[in-house]
Amino acid sequence: MNKLNHIAPVLLLLMLAIVLVSCEKEIEIDLPDAQTKLVVEGNIEQGRPPFIILTKTSPYFEPTDINSLQTLFVSDALVTVSNGTNTVQLTEICTNQLPDSLLPAVAELIGVSLSNLQTFGFCLYTTLDSTIFGEVGKTYSLYISSGDEVLTSTTEIPPLVFMNSYWYKDQPGYSNFGYIWFELSDPPQLGNAYRLYTKRLGKDSRFIPIFGSAFDDQFINGLTFEGNFGRGKEPGSQAPDDLAETSYYYQQGDTVIIKFCTIDYYHFKFWESFEAAAMSSGNPFSAPTTVTTNIEGGGLGVWGGYGATYDTLILVD
Repeated sequence: MNKLNHIAPVLLLLMLAIVLVSCEKEIEIDLPDAQTKLVVEGNIEQGRPPFIILTKTSPYFEPTDINSLQTLFVSDALVTVSNGTNTVQLTEICTNQLPDSLLPAVAELIGVSLSNLQTFGFCLYTTLDSTIFGEVGKTYSLYISSGDEVLTSTTEIPPLVFMNSYWYKDQPGYSNFGYIWFELSDPPQLGNAYRLYTKRLGKDSRFIPIFGSAFDDQFINGLTFEGNFGRGKEPGSQAPDDLAETSYYYQQGDTVIIKFCTIDYYHFKFWESFEAAAMSSGNPFSAPTTVTTNIEGGGLGVWGGYGATYDTLILVD
């Protein structure tokens, strides 16, 4: 047999390797630094003071350990809230300066888990001036000045809407686990929007938004209807019941406090888009989602009013 028949394939591979190596070229891409923006997480509920957490966005490739996240809080800003009659400047406080006995109440008020508050700590702007506490039917204007940036926003606390009733039912195939059901009569005028939270006594340290917590009356305006909902989970929770197959169900025997809120339209649009983005995160087949904001002046986030009603339900089928 001709030796060239054995050598030819080897030469071909060597030549191909040389061609491929010669085609390699080191490419450097300079990614432009994204403009740093202020991010507002603010809310006001009837009978409660306003709370504003003010942070800034970070570059995409910045580390995200606890120390770097702490630097995202924006201090020394001028933050005021007005109800049309009174204008009050909010005071900056950091939770690591508070006694441990106050942390559960603060976690409940600002809507973060107690464990996160204890291990991480938050800085926020608020006030004890009761003249600016939330009232149903009032509009609240937010003003923030930090450095050269000025942000503004408005929100209202809409009239309260009460659920007709709540009840619990086991989900078929899951004994002792199921959804909470409800009956709601939506008011006749179009444009109502809602947000739902629950808190399991002895299990949850705060009210947690349900899965798909925000909805409006686009398809239910003026109707009385029934629906159900599963429970939400703390982001990143490693609790056994949050990792189980039944993690989106409630468990029979639990006592659950339900927080049902009316919210205005622009507040609703923020949560609708935020939750859509969160649910599609990591899905390569989902369309990109832009989270809407009601913050004017180039900032991100939300300033939202809540008209809240509370009910307690013992889960028995």
